[in-house]
Amino acid sequence: MTMWQAHRADLEGLSARDRRRQLILRQGRDFSSNDYLGMARAPRLARAVEQAIARGVPMGSGGSRLLRGNDPEHEALEADAARFFGSESALFLSSGYAANVALLATLPQRGDLVVHDALIHASMHEGLALTRADKAGAAHNDVASFADAIAGWRKAGGKGRVWLAFESLYSMDGDRAPLADLAALAEQHEAVMLIDEAHATGVFGPDGRGLAAALDGRADTVVLRTCGKALGCEGALICGPAVVRDFLVNRGRPFIFSTAPSPLMAAAVREALRMLADEPERRTGLMALAAHAEALLAPLGAEVTGTQIMPLILGDEARTMAVAAHLQEAGFDVRGIRPPTVAPGTSRLRISLTRNVMLEDIDALAGALAKALA
Repeated sequence: MTMWQAHRADLEGLSARDRRRQLILRQGRDFSSNDYLGMARAPRLARAVEQAIARGVPMGSGGSRLLRGNDPEHEALEADAARFFGSESALFLSSGYAANVALLATLPQRGDLVVHDALIHASMHEGLALTRADKAGAAHNDVASFADAIAGWRKAGGKGRVWLAFESLYSMDGDRAPLADLAALAEQHEAVMLIDEAHATGVFGPDGRGLAAALDGRADTVVLRTCGKALGCEGALICGPAVVRDFLVNRGRPFIFSTAPSPLMAAAVREALRMLADEPERRTGLMALAAHAEALLAPLGAEVTGTQIMPLILGDEARTMAVAAHLQEAGFDVRGIRPPTVAPGTSRLRISLTRNVMLEDIDALAGALAKALA
């Protein structure tokens, strides 16, 4: 077999099924990014980085946090984040992907059980592939299914700790987890909740602290909050009990063996947290855009979610990608989402509302979408 033949064959197979991806530059009006609050280009963040450079903060960390890469900016961010979110501690990692892998691969132990929602992010699945614990899936947002998985495992002799892994706001459907019921289930079984707040952080909760804000500070709660979405920066924060931070620093291989994030990015995230508290109009404005979009797009088939994420499920992959291409040609950056990202038969347009558009942009999108669907 010639070098790379298997890889080329795999790519050709993707092409034959019309699933071969390629990178394209962003263009058109933003209806696809996760920059929900429009903070990625905020002058205030740029000034924070400029000021950090002026006081000598380096671009690169120079190594892992356990070597020489631990910068005062990292620790200042973690202290600020713990105070802001009301958790005992926080740990800054390079990405939400790395953070989820670290959580699932490191915290559950052999003899434990992780019950996970069927629609958790791929990064959580990667962590689960490395865990030594038992695993069980639960139907999406179905607390009874979580409970049944625990009961079945206990009946079969399982005696360890139970862990519940789920997202508070799901990125492809825009729906919310039943947090209060899952918290009650965790309390009943002395389980630990691993909550991915990637798409809720900054958008919901007091001062943008997320949908799980009321659970922060509990001994049974560990929350992942990404910095590369509504906060407009990069990286991720793991918030929870101090023992979790200490354990990840000592046992979390994605943390231990990764070069630390840029100290300049830590400085930017610190400012982003201050912006969440200082500029509530970013959130209220986003919700106004979302309400306007729902009124115009729901009649065209988009789901009404009450969030900034509105899926329009078309089912057929080819039609989904054709409609997305039509919108992109008309100047609207709307992406088609198809398997394996979503289940077969549920290909969709993922319409994302951000502060990077205005009401008239939504009006124009509705007109273009109506034509594309006709």
